[in-house]
Amino acid sequence: MLPRSRLRRNRLPKSRLRSPATDSPSGSTGETIVLLSMTGFGAATHQAGDALFTVEVRTVNNRFLKVVSRLPESCVSFDGRVERMVRDRIGRGTVNVFVRIHSSSKSSRSLADEGLIADYAEQFRGMAERLGLSGELTLDTLLSLPGVIGDDHSRAGGGEEMWPGLEASLQEALEQLASFRTQEGVTIEADLGHQCGVVGTELEAVRLRSPKVAEAYRQKLLERVGNALAGTVAKVSETDVIREVSLFADRCDINEELSRMDAHLVQFRQILDGDSSEGRKLDFLAQEMFRETNTIGSKANDVEIAHRVVEIKLAIERMRENLQNVE
Repeated sequence: MLPRSRLRRNRLPKSRLRSPATDSPSGSTGETIVLLSMTGFGAATHQAGDALFTVEVRTVNNRFLKVVSRLPESCVSFDGRVERMVRDRIGRGTVNVFVRIHSSSKSSRSLADEGLIADYAEQFRGMAERLGLSGELTLDTLLSLPGVIGDDHSRAGGGEEMWPGLEASLQEALEQLASFRTQEGVTIEADLGHQCGVVGTELEAVRLRSPKVAEAYRQKLLERVGNALAGTVAKVSETDVIREVSLFADRCDINEELSRMDAHLVQFRQILDGDSSEGRKLDFLAQEMFRETNTIGSKANDVEIAHRVVEIKLAIERMRENLQNVE
């Protein structure tokens, strides 16, 4: 049987639930799930005995999930547990976990790691010699480097008694992170919904204009032919005009592209209103819509449709920018 922490990701966290708008077409009063931003921050502090645990979790966007933990020496053995807790909560992005331990005991001592100081000094001097650099290396500089100063708790060998305090702090930090990502996800989802509306509106205008393109071409063709043959006895038959207009209409037919755009837009909205954050699927659909829009623009051969295509492409580009930050 899986531990409770491994089951959380399959449940619907309350922080991701929101009530639907009152003007929902379905009239449903149920709750839906919002998208999750890949950018977020969470921090927590927990007292366990005389040890004070401070945990910070920062996330940025990434195509895959990457967990980077920076733990004090006394907690390095818990690196695997920390990563599992993160993976149970987060599906995509780069996650940086920072853990610090301080002692609230008056008897605790701050200690300098002389071996680490010596390693830093040797490395810096070697770099200066190889690169031909000059500069003064002071003790103050060395003491300010990561890991040099620590108290009894951060230096002591790790034991199981350290885990409950770290786990509680990490749990709370991840909860704060989830809240942060959800709030940002709400904003992203609202903008994606707006851009979907823009695409749908412009697409409908293209659909209404499309049947008129062939007739406009016919009128222009007759006008050009009439001007070219003015003052001559030559004539062009209606059959020839119809044949030319038919060929033009075939080349400019965008019904298939419009149908595929409709299907992509419906699927995009379904995923947006679904019960999970599917950034990759949404990004793929946005790419497909952009490709279909390019085809419509190249085939339509009409100024008004070309203007509509520009607006659609701008909306899709905005969608794709937002989706780069969606889990």
